[in-house]
Amino acid sequence: MPHVTVVQGGGENPVYQVGGKSFVFFRTPRADAFDPETGERYDDVIVFWVPAEEDKLALVSDESNPFFTTPHFDGHLSVLVRASRLGELTVRELTEVIQDAWLSRASNRRATTWLQEHRLS
Repeated sequence: MPHVTVVQGGGENPVYQVGGKSFVFFRTPRADAFDPETGERYDDVIVFWVPAEEDKLALVSDESNPFFTTPHFDGHLSVLVRASRLGELTVRELTEVIQDAWLSRASNRRATTWLQEHRLS
């Protein structure tokens, strides 16, 4: 995706941004995302922005995919996925999630230009 920069988060984790706005980032282990059997915090959670609440609900309520959320992200336009479960997605599905994340955070001009260049508008 164009105009992407990568900055380091507080835990040295990569944060992907467009125009200074995060659209994908790797979380440090947090108390809200943990293994229900062991209580161990997940150390491989990735956050993807989504365009709208409807998109978030569609992704987290479809049990055939690995996306989830936690109460910490209530009202936040993003979904979570463990890196260890990315293989459950096709390349096309993952590409669409990343593109949607980028489009949801890019400026209108950048998003419109990208969509026109890819004949998606």
